Amino acid sequence: MGEHDGLAELFETYRPHLRAVAHRMLGTAGEADDAVQETWLRLSRSDVGGVANLGGWLTTVVSRVSLDMLRARAARREEAAPGPYDLVGDDQAGDGSGDPEQEAVLADSVGRALLVVLDTLAPAERVAFVLHDVFAVPFDQIGPIVGRSPVAAKKLASRARHRLRGRPEASGVEAARHRRVVDAFLTASREGDMEALMAVLAPRSGAAGPIRPRCPPGVPAVVRGAGAVARETVVLGRRARFAEPALVDGAVGAVVAPRGRLLLALALAIEGERIAEIDVVADPVRLRALDLALLV
Repeated sequence: MGEHDGLAELFETYRPHLRAVAHRMLGTAGEADDAVQETWLRLSRSDVGGVANLGGWLTTVVSRVSLDMLRARAARREEAAPGPYDLVGDDQAGDGSGDPEQEAVLADSVGRALLVVLDTLAPAERVAFVLHDVFAVPFDQIGPIVGRSPVAAKKLASRARHRLRGRPEASGVEAARHRRVVDAFLTASREGDMEALMAVLAPRSGAAGPIRPRCPPGVPAVVRGAGAVARETVVLGRRARFAEPALVDGAVGAVVAPRGRLLLALALAIEGERIAEIDVVADPVRLRALDLALLV
C-alpha cells in the first residue's frame, strides 16, 4: 500500500465526523459532501507528517471550507434579485431530487426548523455556534477558523444562540398551549385527517397566501370557513411532512423546509384551542423579513 493509499484509508475513518460537521454548517447533504471532498483534496496536497492531532486539523479545514461556502452563498443572495415565487420548487427542493433516506436522516439528526433558523445567521456566527454548541470545539480553536479572537468567537456563538432561541410573545403556559394546537394541526395535515383538522380550526377560520401550487385563474387566494381551510390543507398534505413548529415573528407557527431549505412559513393566529387565521408566507422577500426562531 502506497503512502497516498494509506492517507486515503485514514481519511475515511474521519469522513463521518467531517460530514456531520459540514452538514450542520451547510444544511444540505450535497454541499456537505462537496466540503468533505475539498477537505480531502487539501489533505492530499499537504504535508501532515508533523500534525499531532489529524482529526482536529481536518475539522479546522472542513470548517474553513464550509465558512467560505456560506459566505459565497450569502453573497449570491445579496446579488440575486427576487423573482416570482413558484411552488413547483417544492418538488425540486424535497421530493424529486436527493435521497429520501438522507432527508429522513437530516430531519432526525438536525431538525428542519434548526436548519432554517441557522440559515438566518451570519456565516461566522453559524460556524462558531455549530463548532462550539454541537461539537464542543473550544473557542481558542474556533477563533482562528473565523478570523477572530477566542473572546470574539465566544460572542459570535452567544449571539447566534440568542437569535436561535428567540423570545415568544406569549407566556410560558400560553406558548405551550399554542404549541399543542400547532402540533395537532401538523399531525392532522400529514395524515389528511379532515375530522382532526376541523377540530383544530375555528369555525370561521381563514387562510391567505399561495394556498395551492400554481393556483388556477378564479381560485381565491383567501379561503374562509373551517371546512374550506381543511380541504385546502389536505391538498397540501404532502408538503406537511416537511413542516415543523417554529416561532414566526414571536408567535408560535410553523416552517415548511424540504431538505432544510425554507419553502413556506405559516404565521398563525390561535384563539383558545383553535387556529383562527393562517397566513401562508411564500414570497422570498417576505420570508427573509420574518423573524424566525426555534420553539423550545
